[in-house]
Amino acid sequence: MKKRTQRRIPGHIMWVRGGITTVAVAFLLILLIGCSASQRDRSGESGRSQSVERDVMSEKTETAIIAGGCFWGMEELLRGIDGVIDTEVGYCGGENQGATYEHHQGHAEAVRIVFNPKKITFEDLLVNWFFRMHDPTTLNRQGNDRGTSYRSTIFYFDDQQKEIAEQAIQIVDATRRWPAPIVTTVEPVRNWSDAEGYHQDYLVENPGGYTCHWLRDWEKIPVGGE
Repeated sequence: MKKRTQRRIPGHIMWVRGGITTVAVAFLLILLIGCSASQRDRSGESGRSQSVERDVMSEKTETAIIAGGCFWGMEELLRGIDGVIDTEVGYCGGENQGATYEHHQGHAEAVRIVFNPKKITFEDLLVNWFFRMHDPTTLNRQGNDRGTSYRSTIFYFDDQQKEIAEQAIQIVDATRRWPAPIVTTVEPVRNWSDAEGYHQDYLVENPGGYTCHWLRDWEKIPVGGE
């Protein structure tokens, strides 16, 4: 019977194996640290998202959809209004569902706004903000942008919003803040589609980007029995 002898592994091979083991351990540690940081980032994003949802769901809110030219500038001004909780840009009022920037026949570039009516009413949002931030007297045009995509429109979800929208137009027209008649249309919400991700919060992500919107300097117009 042959006696089994133990093979001796040369020292240089042991050194290589040890080096590989050390590298593998270091690599695993890097992966674990990276995953942990990524998880924290995702948790932060999730927390921010959930925070917005809590804000929306913790109090009575209303939603409005308005259009007045390129939605980049509109959203940037609307987000800064006290009482506005959330904004999102998209396409509304056109023929097709699932509209995109390349395919939105009849749609207007619009902004969907979630707001707290205890802080700002739909009427005040229209009269003292919407009609100040764009020119409602130019048909299918805002600044250098031309076409029905850039029309001035107030979309309504129900008869009450429709009535308030029509009254808001009459109120602003009567003040003669604009030298020409207002051509803003009042249309039912139809085929709303969220715009592509790169359009959302565009001027936040691209400071100094294109906009043709600004708030005109005029005194507040009384609304709602003020």
